[in-house]
Amino acid sequence: MANRTRAKKGRRTVTELFETLGHIGLVPVITITRAEDAVPLGRALLAGGIGCAEITFRTRVAAEAIRMMAGELDGMLIGAGTILSIEQAEQAVQAGARFIVSPGFDATLVEWCLERHIPVLPGVATATEILMAQARGVRVLKFFPAEELGGVRMLKALAGPFPDVRFVPTGGIKAATLPEYLALPNVVACGGSWIAASNAIVAGQFDEIARLAGEARAIVRHLRGEDEREQ
Repeated sequence: MANRTRAKKGRRTVTELFETLGHIGLVPVITITRAEDAVPLGRALLAGGIGCAEITFRTRVAAEAIRMMAGELDGMLIGAGTILSIEQAEQAVQAGARFIVSPGFDATLVEWCLERHIPVLPGVATATEILMAQARGVRVLKFFPAEELGGVRMLKALAGPFPDVRFVPTGGIKAATLPEYLALPNVVACGGSWIAASNAIVAGQFDEIARLAGEARAIVRHLRGEDEREQ
């Protein structure tokens, strides 16, 4: 009975997280090289209306950046990206990451997350990988690298055979192309690095990051009818 209760609670947690991502509509993909930039960066994103971030494990300070954000910023949904192993996933979760993102489909990593009810966004590029995810009950997937794989046209094509699968396209998306992606029914949110580019973080351009975040969030609100509901 206790196990069933925990499993039910775990599934609810996963569902709620993806609903939150869907509401925000954006997942800034962050490569951070100095841990001390983490909190100012998080505040800039929040100022622009984006309460989430994917901190990539491409630098040695990724776990510390997650820890600092998770510890100091209320209302910030923090995930870990470019996760290539269970060891990295463990480090990320221990630091405070609430979801895991990988660039490709690693069955062992996905199953590790599912067993622990940790929301996971495995990367897919083909119908075969989507089938592998479906077989494990995973129906929200990272589509990566989006632009190189055909972008909007490819996502439209995938909607036919996979009507119950939804995507977070990431890779090459910019503010100019964001509306095309968000208009697709099978897109939950869009990932991208243009909102908080690494050089802007290093230069301390947090006001500019907040501006870009606000600009992107305004696009989401307009396309999804939030502006009308707020009136």
